Amino acid sequence: MKEVKVGVVGLGRLGSVYAENLAFKIPGCKLVAACSLDEKELEWAKDYLNVDFATTDYKKMIDEADIEAVAIVSSSPEHCWMIEYTLDAGKHVFCDKPLGCSLEECKRAEAAVERHPDKVFFLGFMRRYDPSYAHAKAQIDANKIGKPYLVKATGLDPEALVESCIKFSKTSGGIFIDAASHDIDLMRWFLGGEITEVYAAGTTFKHPEFTENGDTETGMAMLKLDNGTVAFLHVGRTAPHGYHTETEIVGTEGHIRVADVPWKDRTMVYDQYGARQEIIENFPQRFAEAYLLEMVDFIDCIQKDRKPELTVYDGTKATIVTYAITDSFHSGKAVKVEY
Repeated sequence: MKEVKVGVVGLGRLGSVYAENLAFKIPGCKLVAACSLDEKELEWAKDYLNVDFATTDYKKMIDEADIEAVAIVSSSPEHCWMIEYTLDAGKHVFCDKPLGCSLEECKRAEAAVERHPDKVFFLGFMRRYDPSYAHAKAQIDANKIGKPYLVKATGLDPEALVESCIKFSKTSGGIFIDAASHDIDLMRWFLGGEITEVYAAGTTFKHPEFTENGDTETGMAMLKLDNGTVAFLHVGRTAPHGYHTETEIVGTEGHIRVADVPWKDRTMVYDQYGARQEIIENFPQRFAEAYLLEMVDFIDCIQKDRKPELTVYDGTKATIVTYAITDSFHSGKAVKVEY
């Protein structure tokens, strides 16, 4: 099998995870180039990841580095123009979620993908690669719970990181745009339909800065789908114990819960607080295996000239729904989802 030479843009908290996976953990893949606006991150890439090409200029990496694929883990507003530039340069693209920050941006990415059907475009909704979620989908497809008609999804960021969330909330577009797209994708995947109407509300009790920034500390939404199914969403930023996600799929003949106490590991700590287990601190810890498995699949798609299950249109639909939920939150009214 041929070796795939890859570049990565973005070396922050999540980008460094992707970069290490590409550099050290995927057979048939070689990380040869890195792009970041942070010179310290580029030094790390050269010294630790052993990349041959490091630059602060994305177009320079695409035009000059000896690569045939790129992993885009940059800030969200940069995604779509980078997708377009990379595909037009004849290279395969992996892009982390979200696809874009507006419908216009998403349509720009769609057009670029459609212009290059011979290239792999891979969207990073990595929860589909998490073994627990993948097993749940296999059970649904095997009719083990009958007809699924309800998904309940919870995603809570830890209180320990709330200050960065407050700072980011000024420009993120709000909690639903920032934190709900993975859950939206899973709802569509598990229920097999398209979201047609949403109603959202929010509450803030600990950190009024969220309200001052036009955002909310905790967000809830109800979603209706075109096949008669429904979903509930709960996202928040003040979990006292750590990062917490859980999903329940309810069917006519059974339920599946992807939920448990989010233990960091099996270690028991004995100290002045008693006997206790530590909790997962952030999403890269919880979904470490999923981040690796989706990148393995991206490289395999390139090597075997096949297309992934996820498409650019899945990214557009998730973006549209998160904006509809945000509109409902601000207006206090139910919002029809227009694709």
